[in-house]
Amino acid sequence: MRLRCPMCGRQYDGPVQRCECGEPVEFERLTGEPYIGKSVWERFWDFWPVKPELGLSLGEGDTPLIRSKLGEELGIKLYLKNETVNPTWSFKDRGTFLAMSYALKAGYRAVGTVSTGNMAASVSAYASRFGLKVRILVSESASDEKLRAVSVYGGEVIRVHGDYGRLYFESLNLGEKLGIYFMNSDNPFRIEGYKGIAFEIAEEISPDYVLIPTSSGGLFRGIAKGFIELHESGLIDTVPTLIAIQAEGCPPICKAFREGKTKIERFQSPKTIAKAIANPYPPSGNAVLMLMRDFSWKCMSVFDEEILEAQRKLADEGLFVQPASATGIAALEKLDLPGGTKVVSILTGSGLKTLKTSPKGEIRECPLEELKNCLR
Repeated sequence: MRLRCPMCGRQYDGPVQRCECGEPVEFERLTGEPYIGKSVWERFWDFWPVKPELGLSLGEGDTPLIRSKLGEELGIKLYLKNETVNPTWSFKDRGTFLAMSYALKAGYRAVGTVSTGNMAASVSAYASRFGLKVRILVSESASDEKLRAVSVYGGEVIRVHGDYGRLYFESLNLGEKLGIYFMNSDNPFRIEGYKGIAFEIAEEISPDYVLIPTSSGGLFRGIAKGFIELHESGLIDTVPTLIAIQAEGCPPICKAFREGKTKIERFQSPKTIAKAIANPYPPSGNAVLMLMRDFSWKCMSVFDEEILEAQRKLADEGLFVQPASATGIAALEKLDLPGGTKVVSILTGSGLKTLKTSPKGEIRECPLEELKNCLR
């Protein structure tokens, strides 16, 4: 249970979530060896800081790595890591399951999160599975459509009026006092759970680049930590180049990266169709910047028009994803990668969560008597 702050290096023995300097903490790097096992949790047993409650798993993880036709026109080998097939249709389930395993072992009776989207649905579903009470805190602007997909699991949804930016930190403070374990976006157990994506990719291929849609920065940190731990364990020869992808309508990490800054600044007036990654002040932003600087990794932002076109291209391959998931594909043409390069793009969440903004296909009307002509 030893944790450290990646920014200032301060170490902690207890289960804290953020350092005194204000940055998120993470578990010290783990090393080990793979085992024979049915699930990623069993195969990489040495790499989890808490032992997963396998009997309560909903089947998260072990998602398919699909060879894409889209890479052929660019002369690269493109693979899609399809996280939309997780139990609540997003990558969040990996982190939620591990954080929930800790909460149960630690004796918590109630858990919570601050979210209006994928993470809210994930925490609500797994809390029901684990038999824990749940508090889902959402902003006053959260739509009824989104909240129905959260409240269906029976958890308590609380619409909070006020500064949504403060809500993340206020939930952690009140959670400690009230005995509610808040597993927000960069909870250290979440980061550990996301390592599984790196583990599964490495089991199949040795990628040169991994494209990661980036919002709070938790997913980026988790995948990075996974590849680094595999390398330090001698299980892979090199760590791939990771590229954080953001929407041009809200790119606080990419903006700081382009300007050579070590600290992010709040992005004013975010406006993008990729709502799932539109975080104006990502809580792991500074930690992501440090990783990019230390490993010579990259950050790239894409426009909404490019995102929608990428979403359409993925649909042509039979994959319906939310706009944020398509940002990696939208960035491909801008990257100018060498021929034959192996690239993995992470598809983070299903398009079923964003039906209102999804492109509509053609629907024709046809009287039964004219069916032969309509089919011709």
